[in-house]
Amino acid sequence: MNAAFPRGSIAILGTGMAGMGHAGGATEQEIIAQASCMAIERSGLRKSDIDGIITSSLTSPWWVMRMAEYMGIRPRFSDSTMFGGSAFIADLKIAQMAIDAGECENVLICYGSTPRSVPSSSRVNQMRAELDPQPYEHPYKAFNPVSSYSLAAARHMYEYGTTRKQLAEVAVAARKWAQLNPDAFSRKTLTVDEVINSRMISDPLTVLDCCLVTDGAGAIVVSSSQRARSLHDKPIYVLGSGYAHWHRQISCMEDLTVTPAVGSGRKAFAQAGLAPADVDVVQLYDAFTINPILFLEDLGFCSKGEGGAFIEGGRIEPGGAFPMNTNGGGLSCVHPGMYSIFLIIEAVTQLRAQADARQVPGAEVALVHGNGGVLSSQATAILASSL
Repeated sequence: MNAAFPRGSIAILGTGMAGMGHAGGATEQEIIAQASCMAIERSGLRKSDIDGIITSSLTSPWWVMRMAEYMGIRPRFSDSTMFGGSAFIADLKIAQMAIDAGECENVLICYGSTPRSVPSSSRVNQMRAELDPQPYEHPYKAFNPVSSYSLAAARHMYEYGTTRKQLAEVAVAARKWAQLNPDAFSRKTLTVDEVINSRMISDPLTVLDCCLVTDGAGAIVVSSSQRARSLHDKPIYVLGSGYAHWHRQISCMEDLTVTPAVGSGRKAFAQAGLAPADVDVVQLYDAFTINPILFLEDLGFCSKGEGGAFIEGGRIEPGGAFPMNTNGGGLSCVHPGMYSIFLIIEAVTQLRAQADARQVPGAEVALVHGNGGVLSSQATAILASSL
């Protein structure tokens, strides 16, 4: 373990969500502020106690300044490092470094977007893609990000015999969890055949292999573990975290079946002093159905090539032996452009035994894993209800 990053030195206090599914005309700033105020109130702190803020946006490079201004926060520490969808799990390490260094005491990590109710945000993303082209892919007008993930799925199927049915089972399991979650956007019954026979987007991935496009905002408040015990009756400790990135474009990925989750997971487990067998519940970034299969392998829950078989037979569904994506995931719960903040919030909910119908009995240790870009940036954290 790296002495510079002690085990469990920070803890998550309050969490909040707002504008889930459809924000009803509210702006990104408004729903982020709503989620943030909820998280601060639930943390046992006041807004004036927040002296650190970490946030980022798909649509604005100035977002941390905009949100601090909008909420009336004058931070001693701020950060807006952009890792794509994995950012808010990576932010746990940044928050730990800032708190452990004495730069601040209480950090607000927040995100929100409204791509469903305000489609113009999606047009901004398209403009940014034109301004930041990927040199080896842009001339071919790839339908990204879906086409990149379909390449990974096709390669995994070719190399390891992973089947379309196994991919579809990821989506079906997510939907079954979503049916237990009143905050989930998609709750209708879903079958494997419906996933396979839905509209093709980029072979082999159909529309139901792809994440939702929804509105939504999430926020968490992080403090030192020492302070957390006096502020909250159920602080959730960040035992270990790590992030890694090896490429930006899928064409520069050495092996389409191996992601930087190998590196981020290794760091998180080493700092936590735990192994995959110690984890009770996992929350994996499921922007596409191939993602959890790759991450289960790269994080060490099964061997490379065994991810498809690992999730078969209802294993990851409610009541299964391996509870995964218990809020319904990005496939059925919520996905406002970047998703990892909601992985953290669901893990905290489970570890506090506040998940009602979807509660995993005896959950004490959770793994959260975020993904950004085209399997590009990966971030992993191990959370626990006790040190």
